[in-house]
Amino acid sequence: MQLASDPSIAEKIQKMQNRVRWQHPLCLKHNIDQTRLVIDDGRADDPEFSFLVVGDSGAGRHRGDSPQRRVAESMLAQGQESRFTLHMGDVIYLVGSSEQYLENFIEPYRDFLVGGESPEQIAYDQMVFKHPMLPVPGNHDYYDLPLAWGLLSQITLPIRRLFQDQLDLDVGWHGSYAGDAYARAFLDYLRGVNESQLQQHLERHYSATTKTGACLRYQPGDFTRLPNRYYTFRYGGIDFFALDSNTFNSPQPLPEGQVGDVLRRQLEAERNQLGQERLRLLEAAPKAMSEQADSEQLDDLYAKAEQIEEQIRDIEKQLETTKRSKIDLEQLKWLEEQLIASWNDPEVRGRIIYFHHPPYVTEATKWNQGQTLAIRQSLQRVFDAVHDAIAPLPENRSLVDLILNGHAHCLEYLRTQETGHADAHLNWIVCGGSGFSLRRQRSQGSALKSQDKQRVIAQSKLFVGRNGHGSQKRRPYSYLRIDVATGCPPRLTVRPFVVERVQKQWREYALSPFSI
Repeated sequence: MQLASDPSIAEKIQKMQNRVRWQHPLCLKHNIDQTRLVIDDGRADDPEFSFLVVGDSGAGRHRGDSPQRRVAESMLAQGQESRFTLHMGDVIYLVGSSEQYLENFIEPYRDFLVGGESPEQIAYDQMVFKHPMLPVPGNHDYYDLPLAWGLLSQITLPIRRLFQDQLDLDVGWHGSYAGDAYARAFLDYLRGVNESQLQQHLERHYSATTKTGACLRYQPGDFTRLPNRYYTFRYGGIDFFALDSNTFNSPQPLPEGQVGDVLRRQLEAERNQLGQERLRLLEAAPKAMSEQADSEQLDDLYAKAEQIEEQIRDIEKQLETTKRSKIDLEQLKWLEEQLIASWNDPEVRGRIIYFHHPPYVTEATKWNQGQTLAIRQSLQRVFDAVHDAIAPLPENRSLVDLILNGHAHCLEYLRTQETGHADAHLNWIVCGGSGFSLRRQRSQGSALKSQDKQRVIAQSKLFVGRNGHGSQKRRPYSYLRIDVATGCPPRLTVRPFVVERVQKQWREYALSPFSI
């Protein structure tokens, strides 16, 4: 039995639409664009600004400390100069439960919240941000917990408390209820607004005016909700597009016939092998605890078990995908139309897209997953359509200035080469090392090749993740500050920051900035 279950794409879409009352008659009557927001901070027209980027941060305390809190404390100094923070998803580990929001999000980011001096008094579904926090959902934010695991979690609670300085599984009675906790924490949960009060609510909070109609007004310190699971906003002449990649990450179905049968048997054999390794780890954990193994060993067991869970889940997605499997064509069409409109708007000088699953990455466990390739192919279809609609591109311009992701537990900067699609020669940054267990770079190297192995399609320029062995093992947690300069195209200066524990002492430092 797996630790977590992942709802179907159709269920995710349908439930999230219900939570925001998607296309409610009153929204249509008032010409409300439910995918757009305006950050009302009085400075959104400034062409020169900075913002922060974090991802995959949502773990609680382990090894007697909170890496996520250490990262948040470091962010505070940069936050003085930054207008908002983009979060790449996996806000709450392990199963997106409301039970974990206090310890795994509110307490670490208390300085960003109204009332943060008393974090225990902040309800997860009543958060108001002083410093804007603009997330996208990660896969863990959608996960659910089988009843048997919830019961086992409570039965073993006394043991987990005994070893909480070394290991905490971040699991309680239940999971996210198909993303409901995330929706209540961050979205404008219109389903919870009484029908008699909905008109007044819309008039009060959807009063911003844009070219696409009225939209939600995001007011730091007062009302900081998002209109939808995917959305767009403009700041300093840059269009930002936030996507929910959990609904277009379904792998391509296996081919029919003998080739498909061979691939299926290979995947089933790999799944069985991983299942045996998972069982070995489960058997080793109680022994390690009883022998009072050091926190490094327990942390490694925890990280490896979670890594194997993800690999098994990816294989099962590949085995279960059929030609009838649904992907979120509506969201992908929305992105296509929004990008075309952005290119046709003379007021826009740049475009940044962010979402959870990276299409290109060299982290050891994610680079060749079925979901990784599915996201890449979905995005390529969108970019190809946009390129055809607006071609030719102005000289020295990229279709998109930057794509930001999480999911892979590392910090990585890549640049695509000739891919055969309109996603060639673009800048990609993975920022998924902001609090949860870190991963290593793959042993195959920093160059990603095409499926036929004939050409390099992406090259890693920077990788920050778990490295070293034994006493030399390093766990550098990371986040970014990105400075946007004036001009068209805009110059983006990326400033990576690292927080890590060395010889039982925490230290923070900046890596060399780079421009894109």
